Amino acid sequence: MKVSLVYISLSGNTESFVRRLTDYLLEHHPSLEVEKIHIKDLVKEGQPFFEMQNQFITFLPTYLEGGNGVDNGDVEILTTDVADFIAYGNNASKCFGVVGSGNRNFNNQYCLTAKQYAKRFGFSVLADFEMRGMLGDIKKVAGIIEHLYQIED
Repeated sequence: MKVSLVYISLSGNTESFVRRLTDYLLEHHPSLEVEKIHIKDLVKEGQPFFEMQNQFITFLPTYLEGGNGVDNGDVEILTTDVADFIAYGNNASKCFGVVGSGNRNFNNQYCLTAKQYAKRFGFSVLADFEMRGMLGDIKKVAGIIEHLYQIED
């Protein structure tokens, strides 16, 4: 079985989480195939977007322009390539949902980008984690993936 994880990481936090999540999944399900697609790499290398062949989960941090995230400062910056990838072809219909990350110190802006994507594309915010995430966050997201992909021990 193939699990696809689409993400963007700018500071390294999301990439760290996806890498540790992948390690955790493979440790518990050795026959699993995990496909990791880093949108930043696609854009940097000038590769065109493509339609996903199977369902996937998106991981994305929150980067917003100033303000408080409620009545101002909720304009997404730096992660818009992920939205373009999801909007490409039929990708939005193949996305199980989004896992958001951020810094709880930013109060209402915490994981706001993930909430905006969920609303825009009509899928759920599956989970959230702060900064690089803790082992409990990894286990929680792994459980969600096992459920969505119907992975059995």
